[in-house]
Amino acid sequence: MSVSPPGLVIFDCDGVLVDSEPIANRVFARMLARQGLVLGDAQMDELFLGRTMTHCLALAAERLGRALPKDFEAEHDRRLFDALAAELVPVPGVMQVLDQLASPFCVATNGSPDKLRFSLAKVGLLPRFAGCLFSAAEVAQAKPAPDLFLHAARSMGASPAACVVVEDSPTGIAAGLAAGMRVLGFAGRTPAERLRAAGAHRVFTGMDELPALLGTGVAA
Repeated sequence: MSVSPPGLVIFDCDGVLVDSEPIANRVFARMLARQGLVLGDAQMDELFLGRTMTHCLALAAERLGRALPKDFEAEHDRRLFDALAAELVPVPGVMQVLDQLASPFCVATNGSPDKLRFSLAKVGLLPRFAGCLFSAAEVAQAKPAPDLFLHAARSMGASPAACVVVEDSPTGIAAGLAAGMRVLGFAGRTPAERLRAAGAHRVFTGMDELPALLGTGVAA
């Protein structure tokens, strides 16, 4: 069956464009452990994957049964940015996908604007997304609400029905579905069954599969 070319491809950032999630999980898990909250990798993904930092901090405090120290977030951000600067790489194959795309594309993330720009700059992707960076800081409600994706589509002049979202978290998939968009689940690190259960229209495991899923939205 042929696939209609998308009017806009909306990429998530963490875990889709940049391979940041293992780094972020490690930094956050170590800091939480110092506060007495010890979580394994699977628990970190289940609780925090795709969520805003505000949500993650509130959930961690709830699990601890007390507020985190006042300087926790600032110290976390310092440690995270140091780790990203040293270790961050693009998701394998994503550069080639962007080279092939004929459809317009943008990025929409629950991460902060500073982290978004820093991450894309670190891996050499920032120039490719000039003028088409969107973060949850710009809307009333972050993912899983549809606000961010609808804002991105409106800003880029695309109708929601013509958009394809590329996401790696159930949170992001829920947002794309709520926005009335076609959603592709990238199971690079997230288990494919989690993405299918979240309602992704298609699930793929390698970026080399994405051009075919986007149909004629790729350049010859």
